[in-house]
Amino acid sequence: MAGFYVENFGCRATQADGAAIERQFEQRGLARADAPGQSEIVVLNTCTVTAAADQDARAAIRRIRRENPGCQIVVTGCYAQRAPEEVASLPGVSRVIGNSHKHQLAEIVVASRPHHAVATGTRGFVPLSSLAPEGQSGTFVSDIFAHTELLAAPVFDGTGLGSHNDRTRPNLKVQDGCDNRCSFCVIPYVRGQSRSLPLSQILNEVNALVNSGYREVVISGINLGRWGRDFDRPVRFETLVGEILDQTRLEKLRISSVEPMDWSDELIHRVAGSPRIAKHAHVPLQSGSDRVLRAMHRKYRPWHYREKLERIRAAMPTAAIGADVMVGFPGETEADFKETRRLIGELPFTYLHVFTYSARPGTPAAALGEQVPVQIARERSRILRDLAAEKKLAFMRSFVGKTVDAITLNVFDGNSTEALTDNYLKLRLRGQHAANQWVKARVEEVEAGALTAMSVAA
Repeated sequence: MAGFYVENFGCRATQADGAAIERQFEQRGLARADAPGQSEIVVLNTCTVTAAADQDARAAIRRIRRENPGCQIVVTGCYAQRAPEEVASLPGVSRVIGNSHKHQLAEIVVASRPHHAVATGTRGFVPLSSLAPEGQSGTFVSDIFAHTELLAAPVFDGTGLGSHNDRTRPNLKVQDGCDNRCSFCVIPYVRGQSRSLPLSQILNEVNALVNSGYREVVISGINLGRWGRDFDRPVRFETLVGEILDQTRLEKLRISSVEPMDWSDELIHRVAGSPRIAKHAHVPLQSGSDRVLRAMHRKYRPWHYREKLERIRAAMPTAAIGADVMVGFPGETEADFKETRRLIGELPFTYLHVFTYSARPGTPAAALGEQVPVQIARERSRILRDLAAEKKLAFMRSFVGKTVDAITLNVFDGNSTEALTDNYLKLRLRGQHAANQWVKARVEEVEAGALTAMSVAA
């Protein structure tokens, strides 16, 4: 049978979708290739959160066509959903399969489709030759808001050469889509409404991972804190966290990004109170300016955000606390930026993901005037990155001389083994240690962006 290769771009949700696509092919008897140049089917699972993400996908298409001209290039994911005609027109593309049909991707690719087609939203297809230049075999995209499927398969934080033996720290997507309408964000238009993986399926996946020997699982989603709200009888995210602890033997649960308004007192209490939950809170901020947050259509104000972070820090004094921050939103003035900088400086962040605004076609923000010049946005980004680096370094230095919990990864540089602490700090553990083991380590120093430590007896 033909070999396949899946190349993922973008966020954890996209990576999780890629793992589910791999599972689809494997269930049909196809073998995974080690590289795109060795595969008959290459799937590019794209992102479209920024213009740069679109450019990365186009560059990958050109590269694969050059290196492996005989392969089928299948483009899926968010870019394929947003701009199918644009993607279909790119030389070398065999099929365009949007998020609306990603759950059928292997079925579509393996099946013989004699005509160019676009999906009607059901399992039937109708010709649409205008979307498919000569030599292509189909574009499959339909209304994402009618889509109810949710792909779920663990994706692994591999750190070696791609071998299955390199897999550690599986990430499980339990929620997809978003019902918010932030004015800058294209994601709801390419991933659809919020929908949740059933609790029973989540527990089955987590138990399977535990039985396979994994000791930490990360749960993620596009808007994770909204998990369960779409059920006939709505369930809160806190319930999911409690059920995973009660119904599985998982040693450590890590929660990925959760919006500020979903960090309830109960969730904070659960995370703080259980040694089986990693002390780590990622709480998207975007801006510290009330005026900008309103223009972004965010559902909180700076003082609400401050209150949430102060509660998290009070409950978990050693927790990692991170945020996404955007600079250069249309109309962002110097005064707005100073408010963001001041809020970040005053709050107990240990890391930041700083992004420069990128206009996305079809979003309300793209139609706004007062676009911030690129040079100014880049300088604001640099300022915040420098501030974040200072705060992270101070946080890391606070652990020198202390003992921390860390899980070992499968990276050994000849002197030390890479590990990740419970509170999300990179750690180099002296000596060679088996991967996927929770260890106690005494921190000796901070060097080159990581803690250096020696293992100690439990």
